[in-house]
Amino acid sequence: MPKDPICGMDVDTRSSLKVKKDGQDVYFCSRHCREKFLKQNQGTIPVVKPNGPVIYICPMHPEIKQDLPGDCPKCGMPLEPLVSSVEDGAGQRLIQSLSLKFWIGLALTLPVVWLAINEMIPALNQTVSRGISVWWQLALATAVVFFSGGFLFVKAWQSLVNKSLNMFTLIALGVGAAYVYSFIAVVFPGIFPSSIRANGHFSLYFESACVITVLVVLGQWLEAKAHSRTGRAIKALLGLAAKNAHRINGNIEEEVSVDQIHKDDLLRVKPGEKVPVDGTIEEGRSTIDESMISGEPIPVIKTVGDKVTGATVNQTGSFVMRAQRVGHETLLSQIVDMVAQAQRSRAPIQKLADQVSGYFVPGVIAISIITFLIWMAIGPEPRLAYAMVNAIAVLIVACPCALGLATPMSVMVGIGRGAQMGVLVKNAETIEKIQSVTHVLMDKTGTLTAGKPTITGLMSTQDYSEQQLLSISVSLEVHSEHPLAKAVVDYAKSKNIMANSINNFVSITGAGIQGTLNDQSVFLGKPDFLNEKGIIFPDDLQQQAQEWQNKAQTVVWVGLNNKAVGIVAIADPIKLTAAKAIKDLHAMGLKVAMLTGDNQSTAQAIARELGIDQVFAQLKPQDKIDIVKKFKSQGAKVLMAGDGINDAPALAEAEVGVAMGTGTDVAIESAGITLVKGDINGIVQALHLGKTVMRNIKQNLFFAFVYNILCIPIAAGALYPVFGILLSPMIAGAAMSFSSVSVISNALRINTQIE
Repeated sequence: MPKDPICGMDVDTRSSLKVKKDGQDVYFCSRHCREKFLKQNQGTIPVVKPNGPVIYICPMHPEIKQDLPGDCPKCGMPLEPLVSSVEDGAGQRLIQSLSLKFWIGLALTLPVVWLAINEMIPALNQTVSRGISVWWQLALATAVVFFSGGFLFVKAWQSLVNKSLNMFTLIALGVGAAYVYSFIAVVFPGIFPSSIRANGHFSLYFESACVITVLVVLGQWLEAKAHSRTGRAIKALLGLAAKNAHRINGNIEEEVSVDQIHKDDLLRVKPGEKVPVDGTIEEGRSTIDESMISGEPIPVIKTVGDKVTGATVNQTGSFVMRAQRVGHETLLSQIVDMVAQAQRSRAPIQKLADQVSGYFVPGVIAISIITFLIWMAIGPEPRLAYAMVNAIAVLIVACPCALGLATPMSVMVGIGRGAQMGVLVKNAETIEKIQSVTHVLMDKTGTLTAGKPTITGLMSTQDYSEQQLLSISVSLEVHSEHPLAKAVVDYAKSKNIMANSINNFVSITGAGIQGTLNDQSVFLGKPDFLNEKGIIFPDDLQQQAQEWQNKAQTVVWVGLNNKAVGIVAIADPIKLTAAKAIKDLHAMGLKVAMLTGDNQSTAQAIARELGIDQVFAQLKPQDKIDIVKKFKSQGAKVLMAGDGINDAPALAEAEVGVAMGTGTDVAIESAGITLVKGDINGIVQALHLGKTVMRNIKQNLFFAFVYNILCIPIAAGALYPVFGILLSPMIAGAAMSFSSVSVISNALRINTQIE
């Protein structure tokens, strides 16, 4: 990866600004670096943007757009690149920057807190003299507030300019008031009246300013890391594409990059290779693993004239295909775009603190101004000093120290408890959204079913045992390339039944297979195929076969010479815990629907067995995301569960995406929740977890505000006319400490509330 010649940062060549100098491309990470480079080179180098400008938008406020990364001026959240293929270099730099700010801030805050405690505890107050302590606190707090937390003031200023008060406004107001008051108390102590001193000293709030700053920076850092994970799904999808292809040009076959393929090119695809682009088979036949599209584990037989899809895996045969859709036209590229659009459309978590701040901030400012005016009008001399002290006291006590703990503590404890249960939650946004879910949509294969065909039933005639039936079956199937053959072979191995030698093996496409076993003719396949060989099946076998077929199981018939041996049922079995999970979801008042690429009859059979409310079958990835959008447009809050690449767009589009831990990396990266064991009972646990954590957050926000709000009248001087009491620093400190202890204690209760 090239480096920016000005700042030395790694640069993504697919999206960055560039110029051409001496015939070579030079790339830049930002407009500033590019302009500096142009000035150094007399500004004569023409500027080129190879893929057009990179536009960054705010998911919460789509009207906010700019061509450089940054923060939304309305909500303060980081802007996201509009182009899905862009590597988020700016996002990584933000994570590194916040990490540095946090660790430096934490290192400097610890001694500030220790110095503050040193003054409060008589046994320690002689360790460091007051004169030295206050100046050390000032120096360290200045570094924390303005280096680690400087960007918070920038966000707060933007919120004021844009008249969009949010959490950053409240944090900056409280931190700023605590720091400014403490700064004046240290540098200009003579300004304040001696009546507000405690034990001859002014109380300082440097430790409060530092602790709040570090906690908020930690939250921003964790949020930025969670944000960066959304791009991993895109990278994982792009990694699925074939890199090279074998292009046929007359009598010449050449290996070329997929980027060089054009429409109507002839391409040879060999066994084990990925299909390079979308097209049609012109020559040959094969079986292709299309689970990326349909989610179904059984490979599909393809012959001349059949369509094939890029990034699917060719298994057994070699064929020649004609390229029809290349580049951004391929189905894989469309899936990438769908995932990217769905992720961008997901608004960042609207913290409850932001909602409270919209009312709380202007209210506190108004109270502070009124306090100042009242003391200036009727307060004792020196009026200006009393007015300033009490107005600032209102701002200090109104800033809840526990606000920085209210949400992250509950989320941290909740996510930890979920991990113990095998429910991995990606971020706080998912926890907030899961509590309002009304509809649960599930993929079939790998989610409700095991995702791997296996033998689900054997029935032999009276003349043969089930072991003999399985022995004949595996002896034939071991030679077969049919997708279901592996299920028979694997099942026989699990029963320690080995294949016998077969002679004269013949495979008839679409019908069955036959051979010679110990000088006897054996047949396996569809009933019509065996009937043509003169084999007639007893009524009891036909009745059992019909029952299995009604349950969406594939039935294979087996014959020896002119006699029936038995039948074998093969299916993708339903997970043992699926029925209980569906029942529990219904008990919670949720509607359950199944989305699958499988055929309608199989889907309906499974839905009947599990009691699922709605069924959508024979779906493509676009169909699944369209169904999610349709439910959402009707007011539903959708949880989508799946495990395959074809589920990724729908997982990203849903309010909550749940991926099976046994599924693909793409699905896991697209989802907000991963069930480690692939057990959908984890959905029920996740729903309980989300409701519990959100209830706990609301309780914490109450604890974070209530004590401080009660102290605001005291800070404003409400007790002074009657009792001559102004706000005691001990009361303010006790309120802040008690609210923090209450928040932490309440958050820890989550561990005992979820089983």
